[in-house]
Amino acid sequence: MAVPKRKMSRANTRTRRSAWKAKAPQLTSVKGNDGRSYVAPRHLAKAVKLGLYSPADDFE
Repeated sequence: MAVPKRKMSRANTRTRRSAWKAKAPQLTSVKGNDGRSYVAPRHLAKAVKLGLYSPADDFE
Protein backbone atom coordinates (compact mmCIF):
# COMPACT_ATOMS: atom_id res chain seq x y z
CA MET A 1 0.00 0.00 0.00
CA ALA A 2 1.24 3.50 -0.80
CA VAL A 3 2.36 5.53 2.21
CA PRO A 4 3.00 9.29 2.07
CA LYS A 5 6.60 10.36 2.74
CA ARG A 6 5.58 13.48 4.64
CA LYS A 7 2.53 15.07 6.19
CA MET A 8 0.23 16.89 3.79
CA SER A 9 -1.00 20.29 4.92
CA ARG A 10 -4.63 20.78 5.87
CA ALA A 11 -5.05 23.33 3.05
CA ASN A 12 -3.71 20.93 0.42
CA THR A 13 -5.88 18.10 1.75
CA ARG A 14 -9.04 20.21 1.63
CA THR A 15 -8.21 21.56 -1.83
CA ARG A 16 -7.73 18.05 -3.16
CA ARG A 17 -11.00 16.85 -1.62
CA SER A 18 -13.01 19.81 -2.90
CA ALA A 19 -11.66 19.36 -6.45
CA TRP A 20 -13.04 15.80 -6.66
CA LYS A 21 -16.41 15.60 -8.38
CA ALA A 22 -18.72 12.60 -8.67
CA LYS A 23 -20.05 11.88 -12.15
CA ALA A 24 -23.50 10.61 -13.02
CA PRO A 25 -23.40 7.07 -14.42
CA GLN A 26 -23.64 6.70 -18.19
CA LEU A 27 -27.06 5.25 -19.04
CA THR A 28 -27.59 2.76 -21.85
CA SER A 29 -30.71 1.10 -23.18
CA VAL A 30 -30.67 -2.66 -22.65
CA LYS A 31 -33.13 -5.37 -23.60
CA GLY A 32 -33.78 -7.71 -20.67
CA ASN A 33 -34.35 -11.43 -20.95
CA ASP A 34 -38.09 -10.77 -20.43
CA GLY A 35 -38.17 -8.88 -23.75
CA ARG A 36 -38.67 -5.45 -22.18
CA SER A 37 -36.32 -2.56 -22.86
CA TYR A 38 -34.69 -0.84 -19.87
CA VAL A 39 -32.44 2.16 -19.35
CA ALA A 40 -29.72 1.18 -16.89
CA PRO A 41 -26.21 2.28 -15.89
CA ARG A 42 -23.57 0.82 -18.17
CA HIS A 43 -21.92 -1.21 -15.40
CA LEU A 44 -25.25 -3.01 -14.76
CA ALA A 45 -26.11 -3.67 -18.42
CA LYS A 46 -24.91 -7.28 -18.39
CA ALA A 47 -26.88 -8.07 -15.22
CA VAL A 48 -30.04 -6.62 -16.80
CA LYS A 49 -29.45 -8.60 -19.98
CA LEU A 50 -29.09 -11.84 -17.99
CA GLY A 51 -32.14 -11.07 -15.84
CA LEU A 52 -30.19 -10.80 -12.57
CA TYR A 53 -31.20 -7.17 -12.04
CA SER A 54 -34.28 -5.24 -13.10
CA PRO A 55 -34.17 -1.41 -12.91
CA ALA A 56 -37.98 -1.42 -12.61
CA ASP A 57 -37.61 -3.04 -9.15
CA ASP A 58 -36.05 0.17 -7.81
CA PHE A 59 -39.20 2.19 -8.49
CA GLU A 60 -41.87 -0.21 -7.22
